[in-house]
Amino acid sequence: MATSSNGKAAPNGAHHHKKSGKLGPALTAIDERLTPTAVPAHKLVLRQLRRNDFKAIKAIMEKVYSNMEGAWAQEEYNALLKKFPEGQICIEDNGQVVAAALAIIVDYSKFGDKHTYAKITGHGKFDTHDAEGDTLYGVDVFVDPEYRSLRLGRRLYDARKELCESLNLRAMVAGGRIPGYAQYAGEMTPAKYVEMVRNKELVDPILTFQLSNEFYVRKIIRGYLPYDSESKAYATLLEWINVYYDEEFDKLIGNQKSNVRIGIVQWQMRATKSLEDFFQQIEFFVDTVSGYKADCVLFPEFFNAPMMALTNEESASAAIRGMAAFTEPIKVRMMELAVSYNINVIAGSMPVYEDGKLYNVSYLCRRDGTVDEQYKLHVTPDEASYWGMRGGDKIKCFDTDFGKIGILVCYDVEFPELSRILSDEGMKILFVPFWTDTKNAYQRVRICAQARAIENECYVAITGSVGNLPRVENMDIQYSQSAVFSPSDFAFPHDAIVAEATPNTEMTLIADLDLDLLKDLNSSGAVRNLRDRRKDLYSVSWIAKKTERDDELLAQGEERQPAVKPSRRKAVAAG
Repeated sequence: MATSSNGKAAPNGAHHHKKSGKLGPALTAIDERLTPTAVPAHKLVLRQLRRNDFKAIKAIMEKVYSNMEGAWAQEEYNALLKKFPEGQICIEDNGQVVAAALAIIVDYSKFGDKHTYAKITGHGKFDTHDAEGDTLYGVDVFVDPEYRSLRLGRRLYDARKELCESLNLRAMVAGGRIPGYAQYAGEMTPAKYVEMVRNKELVDPILTFQLSNEFYVRKIIRGYLPYDSESKAYATLLEWINVYYDEEFDKLIGNQKSNVRIGIVQWQMRATKSLEDFFQQIEFFVDTVSGYKADCVLFPEFFNAPMMALTNEESASAAIRGMAAFTEPIKVRMMELAVSYNINVIAGSMPVYEDGKLYNVSYLCRRDGTVDEQYKLHVTPDEASYWGMRGGDKIKCFDTDFGKIGILVCYDVEFPELSRILSDEGMKILFVPFWTDTKNAYQRVRICAQARAIENECYVAITGSVGNLPRVENMDIQYSQSAVFSPSDFAFPHDAIVAEATPNTEMTLIADLDLDLLKDLNSSGAVRNLRDRRKDLYSVSWIAKKTERDDELLAQGEERQPAVKPSRRKAVAAG
């Protein structure tokens, strides 16, 4: 863009061809400034922020907030991107981030007009973000001081307004600093100062800009940012109303469910004559549970153990590898059932033999035809030494049409770090397929599952198998009492048990789960386990590195040979 000598945009035609003959020094200098190479061209791009933008964001914040608390920590930045990536917007110039606007969605009725910045942002954890909320809350807006003349703030606010309209949110609210007030604090009240800025008698570097962007002042808040000396800890509570907001708006299909119905199968182990015979048993339960219009059905760990008897293998290690050959056709069949019966199917777990290694895998067969899997991460010492089984190395929080869920296979639920990671990903229901042979083994799974529900403010469903399999060594007896657990607070059952099966009896459980109760618990429960965590003292994170744990467990008996007659120790007794 051509510029005039004072740096402002020149009118059209101001860039002339050079005339013949010599020019004076002043004219030469002006002419050089008019050449395109003298002023770098801007190339502005509005986009969502990414994790690798943090270095640039930090540099800008250090400039803008040098007299306050400086830049955010990277953990805070990452937490915001994780919670609400669509709401984090930036402008880059020639590939360099020069301005940004950060936001969350809140249910404003839970906070009201007397909130503080720390409270509404969850003290930097942003666990106050609520995808089902009604208000876009402005967390921060900042522009590199070198770019303030380009009015990038207006572009960012326009983008926020567009986002607010697209998401059908009632309004955009923000707490606005009034840094110009410090100069007048001895002369007038904050209310008087705001009035004079509104009447254009005074200019405030922030409030004047926000008022020009169609915001109005709802209230003046005291103590909003206690460390903001320039504003004397005062702030204006600003609101922009979305005139396109449709209070009656409700999608005809595809809404996020607040009430979820789940079905779980306490599975009877019985001899089966063929794979087709086994398919009939599966379909019976899928058909039965779907008849109650359930959103999903959960099967137990190793529910396909009857297939082991069809392998005719003498040793347990060879038999379970033979059983793994049935896993793929069973998975395909359960995918078909999920679609045809319009129900999400969590296919317990089944052995998978790949690349010469044996794993225990649970499949999520969605009713839209897609499939996902969760490998069991922790194998018991006997599973490793008796079968040569290995643990997986990834954990997933799954998106479904009834919310975010997690799957932990049996022993994995006894490790609280896993469910905490899933909870941080937004999990609301945890499914635990298990296999245990004795009551003490079952109690470990049950008690840990109940603890996970309380710790993570979520529902936990567990189910196992009952009965016996005479010709299947190492999986011949079962113990189970399937159940659905809730957090423990006044809104939930008094014993934190939503539903419970009769022990050691084949049956199904149908349970309705109110996800809105989890939101209320998080914001106003008697105790608030997730919100009250001391993240300044400790954290739980995923380390994507392979450990030597599997090799240690397998050292005693990896890939046992059928020729060796194994003992009758229980491989999965620990859960």
